[in-house]
Amino acid sequence: MVEAAPRAYRSALRARQAQETRARIVSASAALFASQGYQATTIAAIAREAGVSAETVKTTASKAELLIAAFEVTFSGSEAAESLTDTEVAAGVLDLADEVFLDAVLARITTANARGHGLWTVLLGAALSDPIVDDALQRILEHRSADLRRLMSELMQRGIASPGIDEAAAAQTLSFLMSPESYQQLVAQSGWTPDRYVAWLRAAVLREVAPGR
Repeated sequence: MVEAAPRAYRSALRARQAQETRARIVSASAALFASQGYQATTIAAIAREAGVSAETVKTTASKAELLIAAFEVTFSGSEAAESLTDTEVAAGVLDLADEVFLDAVLARITTANARGHGLWTVLLGAALSDPIVDDALQRILEHRSADLRRLMSELMQRGIASPGIDEAAAAQTLSFLMSPESYQQLVAQSGWTPDRYVAWLRAAVLREVAPGR
C-alpha cells in the first residue's frame, strides 16, 4: 500500500511525458509535411525535427497517422474530434448572442483555414495513394458535413437564415464557401487579405442562407 502513491505518480509522469513527446512529433510532422509534402517527408526527418529517435516516431504513429494528426491539430487544435464544437475553433461560440454569432463563426473558420489550408492540400494529395489517409479524409468530410448541418439549424433557430430555406442544400454550399480550398484559392493564391476574405465569406454566406435580405 505504501508504494501505491509513488507508482501512481510515476505512471502519471510517464503519461504526461508521452503526451508531450507525441505533441512534439506531431508539430514536427506538420512543419515538414507543409514545407516538403507527404512523399518527400521521411520518418527520419520527422525524428530529427522533433529531437527524438526514429524508433520513437514509429512507435508513436505511422506516417499516414502523423499527417492526419498534423492536419487536425493545426486546423482545429485537437485530434480526432467528432465535431468542431469539441475543439478550440468553436469553443464557447454557441453561447454568443445572435447579433455576433455569424461573425464569430466566420472569424474562427477563417483562422482555422489560415492555419490548415496548406496541410489540407497535402492531405488531399496523399489520399489519392494512401488508403489510410483516404479513410481519414472521408471521415473528416463527413464530420464537416454534419457540422455544417448543425450550423444551418443554429442559423435557423437564431433567425439569421430565412424561413423555409432548404437547409440541406444550403449546408452543402457552405461546405465549399467555408472550406480550406476557398481560403487557399483566394488568399494564398490570389493574394486577398484575410479581411477581404472574411468580408467576401460573410456576404456569400448571407446570400445563400438569407436570400433577399
